[in-house]
Amino acid sequence: MGSRRNKLKKAFSPPFQQSPPLAESNDDADLLDDLVAQLDSGNQTVQAESAQVIKDMQRQETVKDTKKDSKSRYQARQARKAAALAESYSPSNHETDARLMQEAKQEESDIKRICDELNVQIHEINPDGHCLYSAIADQLALLSIIPPVQANYAATRLAACNYIYSHPDDFIPFLPSTSGEDGPGALNAGIISPKEFEYYCQAIRDTSEWGGEPEILALSRAFNVPIHVIQSGQPPVVIHNPTGTPNDGDIRDKKVVRISYHRRMYGLGEHYNSLHPQSKISNLSHSIQNILT
Repeated sequence: MGSRRNKLKKAFSPPFQQSPPLAESNDDADLLDDLVAQLDSGNQTVQAESAQVIKDMQRQETVKDTKKDSKSRYQARQARKAAALAESYSPSNHETDARLMQEAKQEESDIKRICDELNVQIHEINPDGHCLYSAIADQLALLSIIPPVQANYAATRLAACNYIYSHPDDFIPFLPSTSGEDGPGALNAGIISPKEFEYYCQAIRDTSEWGGEPEILALSRAFNVPIHVIQSGQPPVVIHNPTGTPNDGDIRDKKVVRISYHRRMYGLGEHYNSLHPQSKISNLSHSIQNILT
């Protein structure tokens, strides 16, 4: 893994000059990353076991006398987030399961409708905690922006990490302090401290921490390409531009990254897929379905 990461750093060094230092190895943090990634699994047994281990780890953490430096606070925050996510998992609640299933079906229908309008189809991405980065990497290769050999989450994680780390003024104002507004080390209005910002960037690059709006914007700017996110709800297409105002663009543009955002696809947690142009067979099947209905 080390040699692979070094090769990626070398490949991306011209556009992305700065990168945070490598984080110290932490077995508990690595285990937590793996467990959170497994919460994305479609296997309910794996989800349940991972959720239980996370809850046990959080209970043990509450009785520890840990140092309250920036790194400790950041790791504690990650543990709390994981525990909250694990707590939301309720495999034996039939009423909840039925509601989530209905929401998932509605979401699937909404996203499929938008995809059909745009003549694209879902290309499923592995639900492993890296889905946002894998989906965007797949799209970048599809657009010939990066070679297929670099179309993996490690490449896009590194790119997002380096871009955010190299442009702190663009991101720090929107990242909350891990210790809260009144916590030690917090800056004005409770924004993230410089040391916490470094850990934040390290987590993007070195862990399976899920990505979101800041990382999507960073990748849009890093590769100078709009990223369109298809979702259920309003707006149905969220446009991230490398320049200009948000949602400024044509949803039918060809030279854009298209990914889909799913809140309920796997029942627990968020998920992203890549969107590929519909094949001729898919178009024919869709036409037949329209005739039959």
